[in-house]
Amino acid sequence: MSQMHIDCEPLKKLIRTVPDFPKPGILFYDITTLLKDKSGFAMLIDALAAHYFEKDIDLVLGIEARGFIFGPALAYRLNAGFVPVRKPKKLPAKTARVTYDLEYGTDALEIHLDAIESGQRVVIVDDLLATGGTMEATLKLVRQLGGEIAGLAFAVELDFLKGRERFEGLDVFSLLHYNE
Repeated sequence: MSQMHIDCEPLKKLIRTVPDFPKPGILFYDITTLLKDKSGFAMLIDALAAHYFEKDIDLVLGIEARGFIFGPALAYRLNAGFVPVRKPKKLPAKTARVTYDLEYGTDALEIHLDAIESGQRVVIVDDLLATGGTMEATLKLVRQLGGEIAGLAFAVELDFLKGRERFEGLDVFSLLHYNE
């Protein structure tokens, strides 16, 4: 399939904004209203897939939890496998773990040690690019296992938080951009 461009701006109308969530002063972009719209969800997955059709993707990794929504659908469209990246102690076999800093404290992510074979081309998908900390931790896991980063895919990017700057030299692809 050849790469095509899909105008995703109409999808913004399907995203609900919720002021003061999860705390005062935050404007939350709620994608659940987009996900329940069958045409909108299909357009979103098709647009993500269009960016990667000719890039020979072996695996799509989805970051817990919202990456689990997009990841399997994107993997299906790309004829690739799907791998979950989970919070600690959720995966049954031996795992690799990365701990990373949050605004207040730390968190960790894990992946099965046998989830990625050396040299496999990987796209990592999540719902939102904000500051990029979670994605950066996931990149470390992929590199530990010898995966090749083919791209970082997001439904939404909050441009004003400049998370993209952490990933210079990588293919960062976001469908919808917000500047405030």
